[in-house]
Amino acid sequence: MNLIPRNFYLDDVFDNANVNIMKSDIYEKGGVYHIEMEMPGFSKEDIKIETKDGYVTIKATKKEVLDEGDESKNYLRRERSFGEYERSFYLGDFDTDKVEASFKGGILEVVVPKKEEQDNKKTIEIK
Repeated sequence: MNLIPRNFYLDDVFDNANVNIMKSDIYEKGGVYHIEMEMPGFSKEDIKIETKDGYVTIKATKKEVLDEGDESKNYLRRERSFGEYERSFYLGDFDTDKVEASFKGGILEVVVPKKEEQDNKKTIEIK
């Protein structure tokens, strides 16, 4: 049985800024983890996904587009966010070679298959 460590639920406690930009749902279905993340305003070229030591890390960069030469803009309010964002999720032991991702309509979906548990039980013959 693959248990998710307690800190799995606390990974985002100290990462509130990214939570507002990269809201996520994570669920398990049929031996596969699914991470669904809202990423409006990003393109798939802006997103990088890495796996290491049981973690799935999603990084994204949104660059500010400035109108060169248009100095007549006097912003009254700027609410759009720009910069680098990153979130990591601990999923335990999974098959890194079979992780897949898709991006459609501002939603990133990462599919993470659990590693198949191997039966390492062995019966020893008594001689």
